[in-house]
Amino acid sequence: MGWHGHLHLQYTRDGERTVALDRHHGPLRVLQRLYPEGEAICHHVLVHPPGGIVGGDVLDITIEQAAGTHALITTPSATRFYRSAGEVARQNLVARVAAGARLEWLPLETIAYRGCLAENRLRFELAPGALMLGWEMLALGLPAADEAFTRGRITQHLELPGTWLERGTLAAEDTQLLDSPLGLGGQRVLGMLWAAGGEALPLAPAPGPAGCGPRGDGRRPAGRPGRRHLARPGRGGLPRAGAPGGAAVRPVAAVAGPLARP
Repeated sequence: MGWHGHLHLQYTRDGERTVALDRHHGPLRVLQRLYPEGEAICHHVLVHPPGGIVGGDVLDITIEQAAGTHALITTPSATRFYRSAGEVARQNLVARVAAGARLEWLPLETIAYRGCLAENRLRFELAPGALMLGWEMLALGLPAADEAFTRGRITQHLELPGTWLERGTLAAEDTQLLDSPLGLGGQRVLGMLWAAGGEALPLAPAPGPAGCGPRGDGRRPAGRPGRRHLARPGRGGLPRAGAPGGAAVRPVAAVAGPLARP
């Protein structure tokens, strides 16, 4: 019989300050609100005191952001899916981000231990005008500790309703996927970074020779719009990286995060 933990985070505006109300049940909670970047951005560190998720555990996280709020959520250490005796360990996240709100979902890596049976589901519901930045890093096993991912499986589910749905299962016995050049090519750490909006994101036009306009003179040709928008399928970008170890993926994410800030 596993543990069922639930955490509900609700963000609202109080003047220029983003404030949060948190309610939790079971082994899942956040530390106190932090404001290292000023009162407009509320930082939260999500903690799971048992230290890992085992077969039969279910962790449910719900995030609700009112208009104009800005939240950054991270973790103090890796999320660990441990070996299972037969039951699936599940973590479910649903975030609802209102118009004009911003969410940064920036946890540390997820580690799938040898023998785990795990499912990690992420769903981000973005209203028109909402923006988010997120990343996910997955490490299969601990090869440096002689704990290679030789048994077990993990299913990853990432959903931006109406825009993006990705669901895939990585099973240790599927060596064709894990080791083939058309699959993971032998890499055991994966990273994905995405920026998304509740409506089409603007794209700056290509600069001209002087770098100040399409014609190089700071002006735009007659009849051309001042900016272009991505079509509906292009509400976000999802670059990926693969590496033999987490240390090779983290610096890319750490640099890309601040660059995506307005």
